[in-house]
Amino acid sequence: MSETPANNEDKLHNITTLDGLYENWFLDYASYVILDRAVPHINDGLKPVQRRILHSLKEMDDGRFNKGANVIGNTMKYHPHGDASIGDAMVQIGQKELLIDTQGNWGRPVTGDSAAAPRYIEARLSKFALDVVFNPDTTVWQASYDGRNREPITLPVKFPLLLAQGAEGIAVGLATKVLPHNFIELLDASIASLKGIRPNLLPDFPTGGMADASAYNEGQRGGRVRVRAKIEERDKKTLVITEVPFSTTTVSLIESIISANDKGKIKIKKIDDHTSQNVEIIVHLAPGISPDVTIDALYAFTDCEVSVSPNTCVIQDDKPRFMSVNDMLVESTNYTRELLKMELDIRLKELMEKIFFSSLLKIFIQEGMYKHPDYEGSSTFELVVETLTRLFTPFFPLFYREILPEDYKKLIDKPMSSITRFDFKKTDEQIKNLENEIKQVKHHLKHLTDYTIAWFEKLRDKYGKGRERKTELRTFDKVEAAQVALANIKLFVNRVDGFIGSGLKKDDNVELVGECSDIDDIIVFREDGKFVVNRVQDKVFVGKDILHVAVFKKNDERTVYNMIYKDGQSGVSYIKRFSVTGITRDKEYDLTKGTKGSKVLYFTANPNGEAEIVNVQLKPHAKLKKLNFDEDFAQLAIKGRGSMGNMVTKYPVKKVVLKSKGVSTLAGRKIWYDEILKRLNADGRGKYLGEFDGDDRILNFFGNGSYELTSFDLNNHFDDKMIIIEKYNPAKVFAVVHYDGKSKNYLVKRFTFENTVIGKQTSVISDEPGSKLTLISGAKQPMIKVELLKGKALVPETAELNLTELIDVKGMKAMGNRVSIHQVKSIEPIITDEEDDTDEDATSQPDGPEDPDNTPTNGGNPADDVPEEQQSPGTPVKADGASKPTESVKSVDEKSVESLAKSVELPKKKIDLEITNPNDIDIDDTGQLGLF
Repeated sequence: MSETPANNEDKLHNITTLDGLYENWFLDYASYVILDRAVPHINDGLKPVQRRILHSLKEMDDGRFNKGANVIGNTMKYHPHGDASIGDAMVQIGQKELLIDTQGNWGRPVTGDSAAAPRYIEARLSKFALDVVFNPDTTVWQASYDGRNREPITLPVKFPLLLAQGAEGIAVGLATKVLPHNFIELLDASIASLKGIRPNLLPDFPTGGMADASAYNEGQRGGRVRVRAKIEERDKKTLVITEVPFSTTTVSLIESIISANDKGKIKIKKIDDHTSQNVEIIVHLAPGISPDVTIDALYAFTDCEVSVSPNTCVIQDDKPRFMSVNDMLVESTNYTRELLKMELDIRLKELMEKIFFSSLLKIFIQEGMYKHPDYEGSSTFELVVETLTRLFTPFFPLFYREILPEDYKKLIDKPMSSITRFDFKKTDEQIKNLENEIKQVKHHLKHLTDYTIAWFEKLRDKYGKGRERKTELRTFDKVEAAQVALANIKLFVNRVDGFIGSGLKKDDNVELVGECSDIDDIIVFREDGKFVVNRVQDKVFVGKDILHVAVFKKNDERTVYNMIYKDGQSGVSYIKRFSVTGITRDKEYDLTKGTKGSKVLYFTANPNGEAEIVNVQLKPHAKLKKLNFDEDFAQLAIKGRGSMGNMVTKYPVKKVVLKSKGVSTLAGRKIWYDEILKRLNADGRGKYLGEFDGDDRILNFFGNGSYELTSFDLNNHFDDKMIIIEKYNPAKVFAVVHYDGKSKNYLVKRFTFENTVIGKQTSVISDEPGSKLTLISGAKQPMIKVELLKGKALVPETAELNLTELIDVKGMKAMGNRVSIHQVKSIEPIITDEEDDTDEDATSQPDGPEDPDNTPTNGGNPADDVPEEQQSPGTPVKADGASKPTESVKSVDEKSVESLAKSVELPKKKIDLEITNPNDIDIDDTGQLGLF
């Protein structure tokens, strides 16, 4: 029988199309991956597989280690995705060394070594996990995937676990990447949050290294953290990498360095991996390669610097939510507070129940209810309940709740032996103790915030040791790849045909310009008065009749071009000096007036603004009596490249020849030291060091009592242990107080630093074991306060000493004189008003200098704001390293050198004594040093 049309239409309405099925299935799948696989929950900070592993470990916990394979097998009751995913997740938890105590080879993230097979490794829950993660009374449970077991929906974690461990996962349509943070800082931030202070968290990576988190954006999308390896300069030929960036391994880092070397970005001789307990990758440099430039090149071209982009996404209320790490900490802290409140409420109920039943039992025995005829005669439980209810009715006001049949059941189940031996006095003491504990619990509930703060403080005190910050937070300067790229190719020019490039070696009429890197820009000046800047290529046409080719340095204001050109229309010759700073690559610029037939008559490029004298020779002319004259470029101001210049002559020029080379017309380069970046700069950031030119050098003094001289190259790196940095003045006198490990005495010496080889570290104190620097001062009249212990009774006494009166200026290698014949307990500097006003005083400590911000305020050239003797302060220090207020120091010019030379003249009445052995000090009968 055929169906009616109406029935066919009904069936069509019930049909689900294929695309509809895919839409629903994919949505279900996406939701499942997001909620149950890849994204951690905000409450406990765990993904489902991690939560099930921890629950399984708690289920198996007996205090001993369990085989990894057994843990995986037990977890499979809850996680329906196979043993491989469980094993990998367990290893990742174990490697973070927070929730799981491990035994066996669990691999090592810093080297990339994988863990041994699960049958060879063992695990158990850590004490921290047992204290913080589990509480069955506050856990919300659900059935497992097969309904045979129950598992936690989330674990009651009373700690910001997600922020401590970090997490990474890729779901459908979204991803999460939460960076790890420092354990102690998280607890401190939680405490601050409870006090109403918004946290400001910054990441801390288990691999250490250095991180610039200035663009962290609170861990949200769009943020970025630059992480660098810690590279130390062992000597001028060797670099040592001691910490690697997060998300890299020693193997991947070495591979990136080798790759950069093969591509010519850096030049190294070899690389050795000596990593064992600590990371130690040794980079041997090729001869003639600067270690400072190589360090920057490693950051620019290898995995020694990586950029990490956070993307904090968590599950909250069964939905993915993007939020900042600071908001996550506040949520976690409030969640911990609520969990602690739940635990206190549960404990309060337990205590009250204990008092309830103890009081019930006491009255039951004390009143002899167990011997009452009606009780003994009750044949059924219902009659027992009825009888006891009647007997307990007068005592109902004593109980906090109604007596239930279950309570009577507990009474009648008590054996007669325990009833007859019941101790009323002990029960009263127990009830009293329970009441006191109830008062305490109620106090905690009333002051829940203080109780939560105490909880976090307890965690910090108990588990914080050894969990200090590993990653050093720094602000990085931007490494310009073009400035540190190795000159790995040769640049050639064909001046006649107008070609430049690295592939012209076999062409005719080719000459070598020099070496450059494959990312350099090349500037080309032509005879027609035009110039262009191109990226270095194999071969490129830039125009015929090339005058000058060189590597172009962007924003280079010290390279000055001197030029004489003839205007093609008027025939007038002009002279000009200019710099080339910002340009557009591949665009031609005209340095003349732009008329057809213009021609360059003379051109030089001067890297330091040199200005020569040239002789201009004119073609014979009836009106001319003098056919040649001199032009001095030093008389011209340096202007923009578009300036027309000054007129030289309106008559035809035969030729222009160099008469004499000139010197630089530019002032010395003003240099600052940025204490934050620990780099030199010419931008006015940080401490002003002075104006540098020629062979000027920088003095670096270190906390171990050694110093070195360096150039003022902006690529230089500076040691974190440096405590003094200033322009080197060979006439400046420094006073040093140091402890000699051999004689066990405090000695003082005054000297000038010797002009040593650049980069050579030289110690100015004894090299005996136990020797140490106590104080260094560049003040004209350095004063110290010394706490002495005199006599056999070691009577304390304080003395103020002027170091210039203790010893004259000696050689740098001299040991010096004893500070006192008595036992010295402590030494600290004294800052005087006279020292605050002087130009040359400086006092520094091994903990490092404190520099004010000398950033210019006029909004123009930083150098315009800096006086010739701008101050650069130091920080005084006691023998124990405690800081004092800073005192000002000024860089020394010629006048101050003269005044300094006068200030260090030896006093006429003072005996010139130089001690080579501190033990050989002559003391007269009065107990005074023979020096005075």
